[in-house]
Amino acid sequence: MSASTIHIGNRSIGDGNPCFITAEAGATHDGLKRAKEYASMAAKAGVDAVKFQILDPDRLVADRNQLFTYEVLVDRETGATETVSEPLYDILSRRCLSADEWREVKAHCDTLDLAFFATVGFEDEVELVGELGCDSIKIASADVNHFPLIRLAARTGAVIQLDTGNASIGEVEAAVDVCLAEGNDRIIVHNCPSGYPAHLDSINLRMIPTLKKMFGLPVAFSDHTPGHDMDVAALALGANLLEKTLTHDRTTRSVEHYFSLEPTDLETFVRTIRTVERALGEPRRYMTPEERARRDAVRRSAFLAEDAAAGTLLAEAPIIFRRPGYGIQPDVFERLAGGKLARDLPAGHMLALEDVA
Repeated sequence: MSASTIHIGNRSIGDGNPCFITAEAGATHDGLKRAKEYASMAAKAGVDAVKFQILDPDRLVADRNQLFTYEVLVDRETGATETVSEPLYDILSRRCLSADEWREVKAHCDTLDLAFFATVGFEDEVELVGELGCDSIKIASADVNHFPLIRLAARTGAVIQLDTGNASIGEVEAAVDVCLAEGNDRIIVHNCPSGYPAHLDSINLRMIPTLKKMFGLPVAFSDHTPGHDMDVAALALGANLLEKTLTHDRTTRSVEHYFSLEPTDLETFVRTIRTVERALGEPRRYMTPEERARRDAVRRSAFLAEDAAAGTLLAEAPIIFRRPGYGIQPDVFERLAGGKLARDLPAGHMLALEDVA
């Protein structure tokens, strides 16, 4: 089943359209200045959208001492990492902006012609992104069963992106059904592996075609691995949207920077995706006139090895198959073998259809 097409501004997301590329800045920015800087970085690289996380750690985290564990990069040359644990509340506090600051970030994205996506967690945050004219609302994988939140987001009519990390297929189905029950079928389902970074055994890229077949909706891949190998593979498997985290410095001692892309790498990532996308081509083989000409140049035609008189049966003519293939090619020659030469022809002559009676 082909994925349906969803429109965001003048961009289309779904099978038959260019892969939509989102830069995730919500996890790596540390304030207004950096958030705007990351939006500019994303626009320069040529992505389609930037995504942030609108959150309130005071309401979201009940236990301020709850630890979160992740890896940080300590040596670029060796790739050595260090495991770090710190309070989740502290991590989220670094990403927290006021409503006015989010308005400033959104206005900045508008000047860049960059779509603005946001993950939300509370009712007033849904209202805020509605006021901002947010192009798409994302539901975090941890909230895949938070039906009141999903329901409220769906009612806005915005494109709903569902993260599905650690969710069962049944839970994904239930979340999709909540959106559909509100009359919102503008849904993108994310294959989002768990872990910071995600480990190979948890990525399950083959879920991409499974999700597309199950729901008939555009499917995205949220990448939590260093580099962009997994994104290329996801694209080849049919991902309609790719989400990749960006950073100014991969060695920043905070969550998600380790596997994020720095400015130059982000530009390379976009070029790579567009190059691979072009190379993937179409599911059917379409030959251009130029390709046909190149093909015929290396194929073979029937040539006469000796002089042959008019009336000679083609099947008995002294034939040798040689390049180029601009004359009667071997498969056509077999179909014409019952015919005769229409005129006297010299040795070395490349047979053409008008030579056969």
